[in-house]
Amino acid sequence: MSVSHGNNYDYHRTTFDGERNERCVCCVRTMKWFPVLFIVSVIGWSYYAFVIQLSFFTVSSIVQRILFLLFYHVALVMFLWSYYQTVFTDIGRVPSRFRVPRTELDRIVRASNEDEQKHILETFAKELPVVTRTLNATVRFCDKCRLIKPDRAHHCSVCGVCVLKLDHHCPWVNNCINFTNYKYFILFLGYALLYCLYVAFSTIPFMELIWTGKIDGRFHILFLFFVSIMFAISLVSLFGYHCYLVLLNRTTLESFRTPIFRYGGPDKNGFSLGKLNNFQEVFGDDWRLWFLPVYTSLGDGMLFPTQSHHLASNSPHEVGSPVAPLTATTGGNPCSNGAVANGTVALDPVPQTVVLEHLDETKDSVGHRYQGQQPNVAMPLCANGLPRPETKENFVSTHPL
Repeated sequence: MSVSHGNNYDYHRTTFDGERNERCVCCVRTMKWFPVLFIVSVIGWSYYAFVIQLSFFTVSSIVQRILFLLFYHVALVMFLWSYYQTVFTDIGRVPSRFRVPRTELDRIVRASNEDEQKHILETFAKELPVVTRTLNATVRFCDKCRLIKPDRAHHCSVCGVCVLKLDHHCPWVNNCINFTNYKYFILFLGYALLYCLYVAFSTIPFMELIWTGKIDGRFHILFLFFVSIMFAISLVSLFGYHCYLVLLNRTTLESFRTPIFRYGGPDKNGFSLGKLNNFQEVFGDDWRLWFLPVYTSLGDGMLFPTQSHHLASNSPHEVGSPVAPLTATTGGNPCSNGAVANGTVALDPVPQTVVLEHLDETKDSVGHRYQGQQPNVAMPLCANGLPRPETKENFVSTHPL
């Protein structure tokens, strides 16, 4: 009886603890929406103060009132649209193919040393498009999510999952700023700054009239001016900082923690491709959609272009190498090699451009480059610039007796 009573007691206690934890989780989730509700409340109050108090009770000219309301509503709609997209866009979760299987996890647990664990992870990650590593040159592995972290992905302690191209977790939007909503977040900051500046500069003429006593002082107009100025000051620094990060193709985490590449080591500018390309990676290549909060970002959030020296491998067949072995086509026209064309090598699974190094390359006295021991023999070339394979016919023409 005692055992049975003890089991029942443990069962009820476990059930009670589970219900209490569930209630705590619900309370925490509800509290996370308080900053969002605060911003929405401020926007609602500013709408009342600007439209009702300022436009209808202070502005006497009909034309001026129409212009005030027209530009105000344009800025307000773009601000709310981008804010909505930032808040309610789903975070970029890591796909299942990066998840380490149960069998591999068991092998990692049974591994006798760290080198063996590293080898298991490298073997599993050799088919994944990852080029970044940890400080000890190991594949980035999340022990909480049990997966290989893609490049620029990190584990968010607030959301409890690994997020693609994580920038930071913002409590004012109750969401992770990551690959899926980073463009929306930049537009949200920009339109919020524009909205605050427009409201502040629109109230300045009436502040002077209230100060000189020409019109009755209104609390809403005074408070609207100071609130818009304070928000604008805080937004200008944040918006400028993220514009700086966009032009460098860098996240907030990467600005504090330099990414480490397998080939090249630590490099803060490893993902930078030039200011225009960096901008287009976030905002897309269609300029008509740059300033609209619609999804136009390039890529899939898992594979990012890097500088060439981070992709070069001295041994492309080694375990974990992001550069797959080259595959050449056989048969057909000997000049039509699908693997190499104009210096571009087609890699599997991702095409990349690598530099072909010329071995035993020397120069003669006048600076002409040649290879081997016969600099005067001209090798016939195909139309794509590759050397024509040696045949019986061209051997006689290129090697006269």
